[in-house]
Amino acid sequence: MLAERRHQLILRALRSGGPAAVTDLSEQLGVSPATVRRDLLRLEEEGLLTRVHGGAVVDEGDQPFAEVAEVRVAEKDAIAACAASMVEDGQSVLLDIGTTAYRLARQLHGRRITVITSNLVVYEELVDDENIELVLLGGMVRREYRSLVGFLTEDNLRQLHADWLFLGTSGVRPGGQVMDTTVVEVPVKRAMIRAGDKVVLLADRAKFPGTGMARVCGPEELDVVVTNGPPDPATRSSLEEAGVQVVVTGKAETT
Repeated sequence: MLAERRHQLILRALRSGGPAAVTDLSEQLGVSPATVRRDLLRLEEEGLLTRVHGGAVVDEGDQPFAEVAEVRVAEKDAIAACAASMVEDGQSVLLDIGTTAYRLARQLHGRRITVITSNLVVYEELVDDENIELVLLGGMVRREYRSLVGFLTEDNLRQLHADWLFLGTSGVRPGGQVMDTTVVEVPVKRAMIRAGDKVVLLADRAKFPGTGMARVCGPEELDVVVTNGPPDPATRSSLEEAGVQVVVTGKAETT
């Protein structure tokens, strides 16, 4: 594999999943740890990442939807299938932005439900499904991330209620705080939480702790966390104290 291609894949992995160890990157790329270390050194010299003990981290920023959508698809599909099984016909579902919510939308085809979303990719996925009542929230378009934001989106959410909110995240801190990297999305996420009866966080294992500088909510505002790997002990303890149900794909445990 050419060095330039490796560099692209390293940056993509770090942007979508947060900090990564040299050993993990080595396995993903099929190259030696020494090669990965040289790549990280070069990328750090170019100002594209920061090396940390045993690996590297990059500021995720506002990554294009299409780029993030290509990462950990099988894991997101497992989480999405588990989340879809919670929804009953006749219920209303509020879907957040992000690629896992999109994978969930793909699992909802043919269901007699109502879907409310600010996620343009979810809208495009479901718009031709006549079984689904589809509500697209208004707002300003973030073209690269295919979402709607702003006071119009928040005003719309104040007029609506959903049985389920499926919420995305950039990271979950050990204290159970749900974080996001993009400040403009946070007010919309908070409005969604207020509009949802049951709040389900969709977070693959890379989101513990993941990234994010802006706080969306605390664990007390969550009802369920669906993930493909158990959270670290500190996060588990915080969720347990808040009475959150943790559902690990393939098994479930009430914490």
